[in-house]
Amino acid sequence: MKRAKFQRKIWEYYKEHKRSMPWRTDVRPYSIVVSEIMLQQTQVKRVLEIFPRFMKQFPSFRALAGASQKEVMRAWQGLGYNRRALYLHKIAQEIIKTYSGKVPQDQNTLQQFPGIGPNTAASICAFVFNQPVVFIETNIRSVYIHHFFADVKKVSDSEILKLVEETYDRKNPREWYWALMDYGAVLKKQGENPNKKSKQYVVQKKFKDSNRELRGNILKILLHEKKGVSQVSLAQKLRKTTKELQKPLMQLCTEGFIQHRGRQYYMA
Repeated sequence: MKRAKFQRKIWEYYKEHKRSMPWRTDVRPYSIVVSEIMLQQTQVKRVLEIFPRFMKQFPSFRALAGASQKEVMRAWQGLGYNRRALYLHKIAQEIIKTYSGKVPQDQNTLQQFPGIGPNTAASICAFVFNQPVVFIETNIRSVYIHHFFADVKKVSDSEILKLVEETYDRKNPREWYWALMDYGAVLKKQGENPNKKSKQYVVQKKFKDSNRELRGNILKILLHEKKGVSQVSLAQKLRKTTKELQKPLMQLCTEGFIQHRGRQYYMA
């Protein structure tokens, strides 16, 4: 498919079916950074539920930076992958402390922040500053596999990125990537997910009865406790043995989510 024809197809779809998102209406750096961290490994539908009240509670980098870790974690509940809440909190603190509240416009600088890799750094540059950058995410990957690799298995991201660079709209990268994402989202609903042909495709492990679920349940209890909770009490509340809690408790302490004093566990 030639570049002009491909672009025309994507733009035509976007004109008729573009999705309404609060972070598209409000393209302030803070709004985009929050949404990009939230959207990592999380469905848009769930982010749309949490994002407005998170923004209301923490309307700026300064408000988020000045909040306690416990407040941020409470506001994050429902999004999963709680480590991202810690990253976002640290990002806000670093932007206030080092960059006077302004988001750097350089991809390499952005990648130095916790939780921001090459693709997230590029997406921030595209959506905040409308910079002509190249990146890939799950819906973008679906679009290129569907149109350019229909009969290929195990497609690498490096192959896709070459095509992204050849075909993206350099005059309006912000909306071009929104258009790709909207088109890719509907592709995955119409039939088999094109991403299954990607080398990067991994079947997500079950959440039910996983270590991740147990960690999340521990945090839920501690987030709503003013005092510390003992390991025995946690085991009783979660209907687990104290031995089953040893590993997730140690992980959560090591990662900075919680701390313990004596036999009592608290949010950090």
